[in-house]
Amino acid sequence: MAIAPAKLSDPVVSAFVAAVNAHDREAFLALLTPDATMSDDGTDRDLHEWVDREIFDSGGHMDVQSESDGGRRLVADYRNDTWGEMRTAWRFTVQGDRISRFETGQA
Repeated sequence: MAIAPAKLSDPVVSAFVAAVNAHDREAFLALLTPDATMSDDGTDRDLHEWVDREIFDSGGHMDVQSESDGGRRLVADYRNDTWGEMRTAWRFTVQGDRISRFETGQA
């Protein structure tokens, strides 16, 4: 059974998941530090290009299945219109009330 975004332990990560699921690019970007970075399957990617392609232009959605590390590590069933659904792992580096880095990949 999925964990609702509002029930996640880390409020910044909770807001990240909620923004993804609401397809709210503006709210999503507001959660990131100006110099935020990300990686997908161990390879650093251009953050803005990746989030547009993998989340916002393709209807991305996260169903969180578990969390650890105070809510900064997630396992989620992620789906979008390009790849379908897959089990993914997410790890977040949070500085204050923003995310400075997130890493994702197949779990």
